[in-house]
Amino acid sequence: MKTKVRFFDLSTQFKSIGDEIKSAIDEVFQNQQFILGAKVQALEETIARYCRTRYAIGVASGSDALLLALMALGVGGGDEVLLPPFTFFATAGSVSRLGAIPVFVDISQETYNIDPCKVEEKITSKTKAIIPVHLFGQCADMNPLLKIAKEKKLFVIEDAAQALGAEYRPDAVSEGRRAGQIGDLGCFSFYPTKNLGAFGDAGMVVTDSVSLAEKIRLLRVHGSQPKYFHKQIGINSRLDTIQAAILLVKFKYLEKWTAERQKKAERYQLLLRDLVSSVNGLRLPTIQYQNRHIFHQFVIRVPERDRLKQYLSEEGIGTDIYYPVPLHLQECYSFLKYRRGDLPNSEKACEEVLALPIYPELTEDQQVAVVDRIKAFYRRTGSKGSSGQGVE
Repeated sequence: MKTKVRFFDLSTQFKSIGDEIKSAIDEVFQNQQFILGAKVQALEETIARYCRTRYAIGVASGSDALLLALMALGVGGGDEVLLPPFTFFATAGSVSRLGAIPVFVDISQETYNIDPCKVEEKITSKTKAIIPVHLFGQCADMNPLLKIAKEKKLFVIEDAAQALGAEYRPDAVSEGRRAGQIGDLGCFSFYPTKNLGAFGDAGMVVTDSVSLAEKIRLLRVHGSQPKYFHKQIGINSRLDTIQAAILLVKFKYLEKWTAERQKKAERYQLLLRDLVSSVNGLRLPTIQYQNRHIFHQFVIRVPERDRLKQYLSEEGIGTDIYYPVPLHLQECYSFLKYRRGDLPNSEKACEEVLALPIYPELTEDQQVAVVDRIKAFYRRTGSKGSSGQGVE
């Protein structure tokens, strides 16, 4: 009987820490502090230390984290914000919700992150901020982006929803800068499938700026300070205490889980190595600058992506596509007048990327099953590489 592998599976994780989770939730039930309770403050302090920032502010979701960051920086109607089109919709959606205009910048073919070389040409007198996305768990190339932002007097908001614990450019004598601490503000999501996931929506904004931290704390409670006295027009985006309690339990295991993800990624690289030389167009993930990649996703790239995905599904192997349509070609952004071919790297990635199962509890046997089925697909289709050799 062939081994079946789910794309993502939280059940095994819950079995190992379920009693701790239940105890943490029960404590919240006992003290009845459901909104911004003591556990929220404890989580904020924990995440701030982990991200090496002075402040962390808990909010209702990763999407709200982006929205509140933009609001705190005064982004509004007519402003332009630069961001990649190869990302989850929230990155652009938060810009649009404020009446600002997302300006899409193509990505690097190697890392799938925003290409700094293509940023400056998109800057106008209306540009107010850049949102680099640390996609799949690897930091974007921040140094050139920070240089451009400083020269042009732009804000930088890191969309680090997939990158809690990732580091940028570590070297032999110093740690890399953590995702979230590099720009003016960093935004995180604790959606259940993230490396640190809640039991629903939850998010966090981190910063070293006392003034920005105060603004976000104000804006997340309708701009009210004190209660019923409103200094600004904010939103309702408070982190539930139950979610904070769950995340505090899970946080104790985050580094262990990250190490396991990195081991799975290394094993995939080893298992798939022979295919790279025998299959035209197959690409494995690239780590830039020896960054600390936390592998929220392990994404391969193949021209025959859709056929491979269908075959793997039939063989009981779960996969997913992040992302099938770039944001600049989404129907809701047709008014921006982008056309196919405008951002070719992003468009090509959307046609070829395929995420394989990767989570701490994934076993070696399951990884072997995934790769065996990929190899079986190429044997079945008779695909050949540039060397003219078939897949062994």
